[in-house]
Amino acid sequence: MTQTITRHVKDMVEEARSRINEISADEAISLSGQTDVVIIDLRDVRERKREGYIEGSLHIPRGMLEFWIDPESPYHKPILAEDKHFIFHCASGWRSALATDSANEMGLKPVSHIEGGFSAWIKAGGPIIKPD
Repeated sequence: MTQTITRHVKDMVEEARSRINEISADEAISLSGQTDVVIIDLRDVRERKREGYIEGSLHIPRGMLEFWIDPESPYHKPILAEDKHFIFHCASGWRSALATDSANEMGLKPVSHIEGGFSAWIKAGGPIIKPD
């Protein structure tokens, strides 16, 4: 039996992008390092090891984000309850757009995502920690 997909991920990403705050890689680079900004890498640990990561970023696997945000979850991380500007990114911006939309829905504010993700950060010359 073949599944019929009624809602495509590309459409979901576009809908999320219409509701969230997107920032350019250049803007994210200018905000990085500020004490009230936390850059959150949603990529898989294998991506971080293979491609490197943004210096100072916090790694939160995409599948754990909502559990780490919710203060009633046994997996809650206190940093996500702090008064910070959270900037999400993934490799190209699809996962982080969906994650930003979900975080907004949960009440995490302010939260943005880097349009174009890690790829855009690198293209803009943002500092990274390279893999060994």
